[in-house]
Amino acid sequence: MFEAVLFDCDGVLVDSEPITNGVLREVLNESGWAITQAECMEVFIGKAVRDERARIEAETGKPFTEAWLQGFYQRRNVRLLAELKAVQGAVDAVAAIHHQTEGRIACASGADRAKVVMQLDLVGMRPYFGERIFSGHDQPRSKPAPDVYLAAAAHLGADPARCLVIEDTATGAQAGIAAGATVWGYCPDGHGRAFAGLPVARVFGHMDELRGLFTAPLAG
Repeated sequence: MFEAVLFDCDGVLVDSEPITNGVLREVLNESGWAITQAECMEVFIGKAVRDERARIEAETGKPFTEAWLQGFYQRRNVRLLAELKAVQGAVDAVAAIHHQTEGRIACASGADRAKVVMQLDLVGMRPYFGERIFSGHDQPRSKPAPDVYLAAAAHLGADPARCLVIEDTATGAQAGIAAGATVWGYCPDGHGRAFAGLPVARVFGHMDELRGLFTAPLAG
């Protein structure tokens, strides 16, 4: 069994990616970058917006400012507050794993911590994580660097090599692998192409499967 389970947030616990990327595409279009929704998802999924500063400046021809970023955050949060839902089955999976591990779970996201906390509050998952919520923004490096997963494991007093990471993107999976953890990939489409070429131990298509996979007698 694993010593701890570390969850990504966006796309794993909450179905936020279409909302967040929809707003991002709107503000990028308004700034002069005629990016499509599909392109926006490809460029930004699994990454912090600020980490794409150079690309944004090149495509818009305008400086990337903190005011621009905060404006995006404000518009994003309004939409999330109105529309956000949990990933189907995620609340039950988190509740079960929280019980099975006696609370040895954490959320380790590449997003800003305020957003992660807000989202977990909105879908009723915050009590399971408490203060065990970590943001790549608060680390020296964000995903695909392992820093946020290493911080979460250290907080729990767990050996990263005995941790299970649940991710939905290649960027996040790379972070978990770099931390030395076992990574399981969540892919609701079931094909697992996001993890092609990566040593992801398992790919599953529904959060109901996670409960069964986690309780099965697997070697960590």
